[in-house]
Amino acid sequence: MLPNAMASNHVMPSGAPPVLPKADYRNAMARLGAAVNIITTDGPAGRAGFTASAVCSVTDEPPMLLVCLNRSASVYPAFTANGVLCVNVLAAGHQALSGLFGGKTPMDERFAAGRWSRKATGSPVLEDAAASFDCRVVQATSAGTHDVLFCEALAIAIGGAAQSLIYFDRRYHEIAAPPH
Repeated sequence: MLPNAMASNHVMPSGAPPVLPKADYRNAMARLGAAVNIITTDGPAGRAGFTASAVCSVTDEPPMLLVCLNRSASVYPAFTANGVLCVNVLAAGHQALSGLFGGKTPMDERFAAGRWSRKATGSPVLEDAAASFDCRVVQATSAGTHDVLFCEALAIAIGGAAQSLIYFDRRYHEIAAPPH
């Protein structure tokens, strides 16, 4: 239905679409501030985790969010085989942990740097995260170099941190909730 609705309200010019320079696209995306998250999994394919900013709420009935995962990432096989994950929203002060999970650090060293617990799926839950969403993957769709994982939240944890970590203009920034 969406493609028809779009077609009736918007006419695309004929011919090939313009090719955007990759550097221009990346520079523009750097201006799109986003929460920093550590995505974790554990199960038959092993424990794994990575840093991601490509996370978004989808719906609250059922509670669902999406996570984008590069198919060439070393953690990809574990996430697809386990079928469960936890989105750990990082609080202020988690820059070093984000760096560990965003690089080539061995998994054991990544997980040694934080305090972890488990909820419904068995995926690692960061104890001092701003919030954590423990999920099962209910659908995956390929888009370009990534899979978009649609994840139903089975359990959540809301941390006590009133500050969050965001990534904007290729740098970390800490933001705080205004006083009540």
